[in-house]
Amino acid sequence: MKIALVGYGKMGKIIDVIATERGHEVVARLNETPTSANLNNPDVVIEFSQPEVAFNNIASCLALGIPVVCGTTGWLDRKSEVEQMAEEKGTAFLYGSNFSLGVNLFFALNEKLAALMRPFGEYGVQLEEIHHTHKKDAPSGTAISLAEGILKHDDRFSGWKLDQTQGDRLGIVALREDEVPGTHSVYYRSEVDEIEIKHTAFNRNGFALGAVVAAEWIKGKQGVFSMKDVLGV
Repeated sequence: MKIALVGYGKMGKIIDVIATERGHEVVARLNETPTSANLNNPDVVIEFSQPEVAFNNIASCLALGIPVVCGTTGWLDRKSEVEQMAEEKGTAFLYGSNFSLGVNLFFALNEKLAALMRPFGEYGVQLEEIHHTHKKDAPSGTAISLAEGILKHDDRFSGWKLDQTQGDRLGIVALREDEVPGTHSVYYRSEVDEIEIKHTAFNRNGFALGAVVAAEWIKGKQGVFSMKDVLGV
């Protein structure tokens, strides 16, 4: 399979290595706006760039009818627009706030726990995420996905906010520390005890492998997908 990498930073370089190890050909490595000239006719684009350029990158690829797997966070206010573009162009789009297999299992566990805790209102809920100091957006896309999973099952909350949980807003605390790939925790606390679930990434390799697996899966498909479709969870 021919893969174009749009956004060639730390993640792009790890994806490059893993894609090559899995027998794919990387035909473009871009830190500029993708075009028909510089993409070199790929089967799939994997996009890991920056929030301020992600929408234009994705839109440019979809306009050319090329499927896109996107892992950039911080631009999701325009996600519905690119989903519509993918449908109109008869191609495919897959967004993942986190491509790690472990994190996607963690998403499923988070929803299951939220459903179990629903009758027990004496437990307050709080989310926390820790990332490296280079990460530009806060909270992380993964933390937002976790919050959305809880909101499906807990009608005490009308939405989430970047802070401690207060009133009808589920809180996400975002911390930035040197060279932390990503740690996410969900706490249920009462006056007498606490339940915690936690996922800790040791490096970026799991994210990169998941992105390549998603690209393999999406080739030849049409529509809008997520890692739940890829993994069947």
